[in-house]
Amino acid sequence: MIYIGKFLHTTNQQEKNESRRRHGEFNLLVSAEDKKAAVEKFRDRIAEAQKSTDLFEGDSQIYLVHILEMKRLPKDRAQLFNFQSVVGDPDMPTISCQAPSADNDGCRIVDWQKNRPGVDGQAAIPFMTFSAGSFR
Repeated sequence: MIYIGKFLHTTNQQEKNESRRRHGEFNLLVSAEDKKAAVEKFRDRIAEAQKSTDLFEGDSQIYLVHILEMKRLPKDRAQLFNFQSVVGDPDMPTISCQAPSADNDGCRIVDWQKNRPGVDGQAAIPFMTFSAGSFR
């Protein structure tokens, strides 16, 4: 199966320097036997990126928003992924649709409060947390 994970990330670097506040999102794509194996591959890849790049520097939290599961990629047309519509000011909520289609828009509302995302009105629970060079 093909699994696509959508993640949000935050850092608390603004405590040291306000201009270093960061938050964002990313996707990971993997082929795995099942969802549990996909989640482990996601975790391994994020940990590798934290160690070998500056993507998740300092104190960071990673949030798993959702996972899409596909048996195969469509051959007759492109599949639309990760559509996002942002209301004016970056502090405003965003509407994010991972794989919109005629059958299901799959949209979620992401609202940032105190450098922590809420998804569809619920506080997100960290998928992974890094503390200046390590992860949990």
